[in-house]
Amino acid sequence: MAETVVLRSTFGKFLTLSVIVVVVACLVALGVQGEVDVAVRFVAPLVALAYLVWLVYWAPAVEVSDGGVRLVNVFRRIDLPWPAIERIDTKYALTLFTKYGRFVAWAAPSAGRHRFINTPKEDARGLPESSFIAGTLGQGDLPNTESGDAAAVVRARWESLRDGGHLDSGLLDDAIRPVAWNPVKIATTAVLVAASLASLLVFSGR
Repeated sequence: MAETVVLRSTFGKFLTLSVIVVVVACLVALGVQGEVDVAVRFVAPLVALAYLVWLVYWAPAVEVSDGGVRLVNVFRRIDLPWPAIERIDTKYALTLFTKYGRFVAWAAPSAGRHRFINTPKEDARGLPESSFIAGTLGQGDLPNTESGDAAAVVRARWESLRDGGHLDSGLLDDAIRPVAWNPVKIATTAVLVAASLASLLVFSGR
């Protein structure tokens, strides 16, 4: 059995930690200065900001295992068994075309055109064969990018199973729905946004 690989945005982690540091620093500064009313007014909005940044930039992930690919997006989790995957694309982000539909990985956006133009050809060596179309590497398949690294892991595992004939023997249940919503994340977002609005409205009237 191959190990499960979990891929998250490096930039997303950096951004989330930076926002958390700023939020904590703001609250501490207000407390030290004795601005208790201001701190109470803005604690909910600041916490909501930190949570939303984590939700959008850190929490999303691409998990690759023996069973298939799991896309953890903002509010949804998509579980795709290997036999269901028909095509892998990276034009705008890692996108899996499957027998259940088309699904985009929030955690793996494509690289910009500037990065593509300035990438040495040697960096493309060793990538899975399905990364190339008519011998050309796609912009979203660049190594050391969010979409490129995720696509390389998915393609390598997918090609290995395909070449071994394991994808042809897979039986899929058409009644299965691969998408599951995350009620905890949805509820937490709603509560924090509501608390933020209430805090700003109540304290602004004082």
